Amino acid sequence: MRRVYLDNNATTPLAPEVFEAMKPYLLEDYGNASSIHWFGQRAKNAVETARQQVAKLLNARPGEVIFTSGGTESDNAAIFGIVQASRATDPHIITTGIEHHAVLNTAQALEKRGVNVTYVRVGAGGVIDPEDVRRAIRPETVLTSIMHANNEIGTIQPLAEIGAIAREHDIYFHTDAVQAVGKIPMDVEKLGVDLLSLSAHKLNGPKGVGAMYIRRGTNLRPLLYGGHHERDRRPGTENVPGIVGLGMAAELAGAHLEENGQRVAALRDRLEQGILESTPQVSVNGDPQRRLPNTSNLCFDYVEGEGFVIAMDLKGIACSTGAACSSGSVEPSHVLSAIGRTPDQARWSIRFSLGRYTTSEDIEATLATLPAVVERLRAVSPRYKPVGVGG
Repeated sequence: MRRVYLDNNATTPLAPEVFEAMKPYLLEDYGNASSIHWFGQRAKNAVETARQQVAKLLNARPGEVIFTSGGTESDNAAIFGIVQASRATDPHIITTGIEHHAVLNTAQALEKRGVNVTYVRVGAGGVIDPEDVRRAIRPETVLTSIMHANNEIGTIQPLAEIGAIAREHDIYFHTDAVQAVGKIPMDVEKLGVDLLSLSAHKLNGPKGVGAMYIRRGTNLRPLLYGGHHERDRRPGTENVPGIVGLGMAAELAGAHLEENGQRVAALRDRLEQGILESTPQVSVNGDPQRRLPNTSNLCFDYVEGEGFVIAMDLKGIACSTGAACSSGSVEPSHVLSAIGRTPDQARWSIRFSLGRYTTSEDIEATLATLPAVVERLRAVSPRYKPVGVGG
């Protein structure tokens, strides 16, 4: 059976170049990067090379990049770290209702500790109005955390405008850029962010490693305590092979960013257009213009999402109902609910996310398979009525 993978927002396949870069640090160059002997210095040099590679992708200084276990740790470290280092007696933070749960659950944990949180609303396209952020600012606001691009619908937020507002009010600005890094241009100076989170496995790197950009001079209390690793920002023996893999993934992403973005966007548009033309009662979730080049989230009326994913998988095609970390949840997507979709529409929605290795043959195979799957699932739905039938 031909296998087609259209769930790259959940994770991406490891690039062969990344695997080759990691291999020596799994087998021969196994030293601890904190050791002063030859083995340790080999590992340390590899870590510092990766730091430069990640910094280049972000237009940051190498000293402003620290390595973590992934996006979730980076988000937690940024948000908890700023709040705990704040001198405010009644700290307040601003975020949105469509953030990844690594941010949302952190904000909710802080609320239980007495921190005030404002959740800025998004419009029907999933984009926030920067002026709503401005209106949410209070004298005690210490942090704004707004994701760069949404993991479910791909919506890209106006970070530069929000960054300017945060800087105007002397407020720290964090972005969860896990889904954006490696897919669209990333410049921390132009965006005006003070902290940025990213994860290797979203850009064809290994799982279990990520990074956080921390602007020089940012007052951040560490999330973990231990040794003096990562400039006292993040203790623990460095995951050298993973860090090397992240560095190489960042280098590859930067080298082919525009080329890959254009190619993947064309494939995404072909997939979306083909589905809309062949299958009735389908609509696009989110802003069709302001989104990642690889992401398409579609609502198939009267088609239960989980049934669709299983049926497509039996045909060899992998897609998803939304965030992989929410699989098994009986609740409709908080992202789709936030943009005004009903609970039914949220459950009828499917995310297709393409990647570096998606081919035109993959798209055509999906288009050849999908209409029959939708028709079969609708046929067993007691609620389904074809367009124009029954008034």
